[in-house]
Amino acid sequence: MWFFKKQTSLVGSGILEGFTDYHSHILPGVDDGIRTLGESLDTLDCLEKLGVKSIWLTPHVMEDIPNTSEKLRERFQLLLQYYSGGIALHLAAEYMLAIGKAQKHLLVETSYFNPPMGLNNILLRIKAKGYIPVLAHPERYTYMNEKDYWRLKGMNVRFQLNLLSLIGAYGPEVRGKAEWLLKNGYYQLCGTDIHSLTLWKESVMKKRISGNVSRMLQGIIATHFPG
Repeated sequence: MWFFKKQTSLVGSGILEGFTDYHSHILPGVDDGIRTLGESLDTLDCLEKLGVKSIWLTPHVMEDIPNTSEKLRERFQLLLQYYSGGIALHLAAEYMLAIGKAQKHLLVETSYFNPPMGLNNILLRIKAKGYIPVLAHPERYTYMNEKDYWRLKGMNVRFQLNLLSLIGAYGPEVRGKAEWLLKNGYYQLCGTDIHSLTLWKESVMKKRISGNVSRMLQGIIATHFPG
């Protein structure tokens, strides 16, 4: 854990100005994220006021949340029908590893406590099919250590940071790992992983990050998926 005198909120840091959110659960009523269309619209309005310019909607796809492409597209079209703001919205998904459906970039996650059997082989199969695996919130996996991160980086797996990890939303251990990964250049992408507007507001407005962490974040928030 690092200690710095100067601290600021995520809003005060300015990193949300022009921000592209690569991980969110704003699509309404499809997973454990936002439930209603009204709350989705309120969330998008809030994020737009904070300066967010582009959001990838990444609902879960897993055994107990068996979303289909057809269902997600229907919900996405409904959201687009009612949303009139200025944020560019994109539909994607967050896949629990062992599910073999992908786009060019595949946002994947595992259990927080245990890796799937043959994790490295799964990632290699994803790459062999021409996809680029993006590991969601690697700082939150309790079973991973520095050696695991180094190995995954060597496999050219991309890392996506949850912004709220840096303000202690998931506890001090996750915050420490996020700071270490950020300091050592592991992250390529950022996301809010927003599930609730109320919890997001409480965290983003009140909890703080150091000025040094804010400066390092500036180096990755402009990263975009290549075309």
